[in-house]
Amino acid sequence: MSSTLYGLSPKVCDTVKKAVNWLDSQQITYQFYDYRAQGLSAEQLDSWLALTDWEALFNKRSTSYRELSDQQKNSLDAQSARQLMLANPTLIKRPVLTDGSRILIGFKEAAYKEWFCK
Repeated sequence: MSSTLYGLSPKVCDTVKKAVNWLDSQQITYQFYDYRAQGLSAEQLDSWLALTDWEALFNKRSTSYRELSDQQKNSLDAQSARQLMLANPTLIKRPVLTDGSRILIGFKEAAYKEWFCK
Protein backbone atom coordinates (compact mmCIF):
# COMPACT_ATOMS: atom_id res chain seq x y z
CA MET A 1 0.00 0.00 0.00
CA SER A 2 1.30 3.46 -0.84
CA SER A 3 1.98 6.11 1.75
CA THR A 4 0.48 9.57 1.99
CA LEU A 5 2.21 12.46 3.71
CA TYR A 6 -0.17 15.02 5.17
CA GLY A 7 0.77 18.46 6.37
CA LEU A 8 1.25 22.05 5.35
CA SER A 9 3.24 23.05 2.31
CA PRO A 10 6.97 22.36 2.71
CA LYS A 11 7.41 26.04 1.84
CA VAL A 12 5.62 26.89 5.11
CA CYS A 13 6.54 24.04 7.49
CA ASP A 14 10.18 23.10 8.09
CA THR A 15 9.30 19.71 9.56
CA VAL A 16 7.25 18.76 6.51
CA LYS A 17 10.14 20.00 4.35
CA LYS A 18 12.55 17.67 6.19
CA ALA A 19 10.19 14.72 5.65
CA VAL A 20 9.70 15.53 1.95
CA ASN A 21 13.45 15.95 1.43
CA TRP A 22 14.16 12.63 3.15
CA LEU A 23 11.50 10.76 1.16
CA ASP A 24 12.74 12.28 -2.09
CA SER A 25 16.39 11.50 -1.26
CA GLN A 26 15.43 7.88 -0.64
CA GLN A 27 13.44 7.78 -3.91
CA ILE A 28 10.31 6.74 -2.03
CA THR A 29 7.04 7.23 -3.84
CA TYR A 30 4.35 8.95 -1.80
CA GLN A 31 1.39 11.25 -2.19
CA PHE A 32 1.50 14.69 -0.55
CA TYR A 33 -1.69 16.23 0.79
CA ASP A 34 -1.70 19.83 2.04
CA TYR A 35 -4.60 19.90 4.47
CA ARG A 36 -4.53 23.67 4.77
CA ALA A 37 -4.97 24.13 1.01
CA GLN A 38 -7.08 21.04 0.32
CA GLY A 39 -9.06 20.79 3.55
CA LEU A 40 -9.44 17.92 5.96
CA SER A 41 -12.51 15.74 6.14
CA ALA A 42 -13.98 14.35 9.33
CA GLU A 43 -13.55 10.88 7.86
CA GLN A 44 -9.83 11.41 7.34
CA LEU A 45 -9.29 12.76 10.84
CA ASP A 46 -11.35 9.94 12.32
CA SER A 47 -9.24 7.37 10.45
CA TRP A 48 -6.13 8.85 12.09
CA LEU A 49 -7.80 8.92 15.50
CA ALA A 50 -8.59 5.22 15.07
CA LEU A 51 -4.82 4.62 14.75
CA THR A 52 -3.55 6.96 17.48
CA ASP A 53 -4.62 8.86 20.56
CA TRP A 54 -5.87 12.42 20.04
CA GLU A 55 -3.16 13.73 22.36
CA ALA A 56 -0.46 12.36 20.06
CA LEU A 57 -2.03 14.15 17.09
CA PHE A 58 -2.95 17.46 18.75
CA ASN A 59 -0.20 20.10 18.53
CA LYS A 60 0.02 22.05 21.78
CA ARG A 61 3.19 23.79 20.57
CA SER A 62 1.56 25.48 17.58
CA THR A 63 0.73 29.14 17.19
CA SER A 64 -2.87 28.05 16.67
CA TYR A 65 -2.91 26.43 20.10
CA ARG A 66 -1.57 29.56 21.75
CA GLU A 67 -4.42 31.50 20.14
CA LEU A 68 -7.09 29.29 21.77
CA SER A 69 -8.96 30.67 24.75
CA ASP A 70 -8.04 29.48 28.23
CA GLN A 71 -11.45 27.81 28.39
CA GLN A 72 -10.74 25.85 25.20
CA LYS A 73 -7.31 24.80 26.46
CA ASN A 74 -8.60 23.80 29.91
CA SER A 75 -11.53 21.78 28.59
CA LEU A 76 -9.65 19.76 25.97
CA ASP A 77 -10.80 16.20 25.59
CA ALA A 78 -11.08 13.78 22.66
CA GLN A 79 -14.28 15.34 21.30
CA SER A 80 -13.29 19.00 21.67
CA ALA A 81 -9.81 18.34 20.26
CA ARG A 82 -11.39 16.59 17.25
CA GLN A 83 -13.67 19.56 16.61
CA LEU A 84 -10.80 22.03 16.96
CA MET A 85 -8.56 20.04 14.59
CA LEU A 86 -11.34 19.89 12.00
CA ALA A 87 -11.94 23.63 12.28
CA ASN A 88 -8.23 24.45 12.26
CA PRO A 89 -5.97 21.73 10.81
CA THR A 90 -2.88 23.67 11.89
CA LEU A 91 -3.61 22.22 15.34
CA ILE A 92 -2.49 18.85 13.98
CA LYS A 93 1.14 17.85 14.54
CA ARG A 94 2.91 17.48 11.27
CA PRO A 95 3.66 15.80 9.15
CA VAL A 96 1.31 12.84 9.36
CA LEU A 97 2.45 9.79 7.38
CA THR A 98 -0.02 6.99 6.85
CA ASP A 99 -0.52 3.95 4.66
CA GLY A 100 -4.07 3.33 5.83
CA SER A 101 -3.19 0.83 8.54
CA ARG A 102 -0.33 2.67 10.30
CA ILE A 103 0.36 6.25 11.26
CA LEU A 104 3.57 8.13 11.99
CA ILE A 105 3.38 11.66 13.39
CA GLY A 106 6.20 14.16 13.07
CA PHE A 107 9.53 13.57 11.39
CA LYS A 108 12.42 11.65 12.85
CA GLU A 109 14.79 10.08 10.35
CA ALA A 110 15.19 6.89 12.39
CA ALA A 111 11.44 6.37 12.53
CA TYR A 112 11.12 6.91 8.78
CA LYS A 113 13.94 4.43 8.12
CA GLU A 114 12.15 1.88 10.27
CA TRP A 115 8.79 2.59 8.60
CA PHE A 116 10.28 2.04 5.14
CA CYS A 117 12.81 -0.63 6.29
CA LYS A 118 15.77 1.37 4.99
